[in-house]
Amino acid sequence: MNLRDSLLAALVAVLWGLNFVAIDVGLHPEGHEVPPLLFVAMRFVLVVFPWIFFIRKPDVSWKAIVGVGLFMSAGQFGLLYLSMAMGMPAGLASLVLQAQVLLTVLLAAAFLGERPNRRQLAGVVLGVAGLAVVAVGRSAVAPLLPLLIVLAAALSWAAGNVIARKAKAASGLGLVVWSGAVVPLPLAALSLLVDGPDEVIATLTTLQPPTILSALYTAVFASLVGYGIWNRLLASHPSSAVVPFTLLVPVVGMTAAWLALGEVPTPTELAGGLLLLGGVATAVLTVGGRRRQRRGAEPAPGLGAGVRTGGTDDGRLAAAGTLPGTREPEAR
Repeated sequence: MNLRDSLLAALVAVLWGLNFVAIDVGLHPEGHEVPPLLFVAMRFVLVVFPWIFFIRKPDVSWKAIVGVGLFMSAGQFGLLYLSMAMGMPAGLASLVLQAQVLLTVLLAAAFLGERPNRRQLAGVVLGVAGLAVVAVGRSAVAPLLPLLIVLAAALSWAAGNVIARKAKAASGLGLVVWSGAVVPLPLAALSLLVDGPDEVIATLTTLQPPTILSALYTAVFASLVGYGIWNRLLASHPSSAVVPFTLLVPVVGMTAAWLALGEVPTPTELAGGLLLLGGVATAVLTVGGRRRQRRGAEPAPGLGAGVRTGGTDDGRLAAAGTLPGTREPEAR
């Protein structure tokens, strides 16, 4: 990629990395607690409206749109926000969510018949070892449940990746917006059931400025602007040149969480995180990229990544994250 597009890819990584801090600030505004499922519903109302009236429906089945919405958006972000509401640090969440790359490799092998190569398998093994180290370090200082919920969010994102990969939507942003329409009503209904009508009404009638700004940032900058740039880059360059920039997301996320929230990972968590990122790098960084493109092969998607296969736009995969998210990441 040229310098301009490389800087744009780095900008997207920064937007997605900051997304996790924005989520944390929005969930805990000035000592208040915002119901996490309601907060996700609010975010996706802003992702969908009014943009759905201006962006055409992607040329995929409604089944694919609903599947991506349920897994990549509702499942991923519902679980991510829930874990952060339960105390999962924003920086660590941005790191652990990267496990979706490794899980996508495994799910694509199981459901799409895409056999992982030796580098990808080595990356999965290294990443699992890193996650185990992170879990050991986390369990020594805090409950392990929020970490496991983030891993469930990563699995949900990976399932959404596989559904979108099979659908092969030509418009990644269109898939983000239209699949996002699946999210608000089910999660708002779940919030009513879990948190109670009184809590939901009280939250909506007393919204704090940090929560409003957080919802705007996650919807507009992390989702719409981030994925708008990301999908344009994927339309112009091989995914092997674009996807590695997602490795910057947890670096930005953990640095921002340290500076803004005072989060400092333990040495064990940091060591495990480096192992995890090493596994992700092994899985997505390729050698002999041109030779692989001639054979129609591409690496597994990274955080919020898309994939083009066979050198065409029809194989593009767009996530809805942070995770971003990317997605969209998030705190992806």
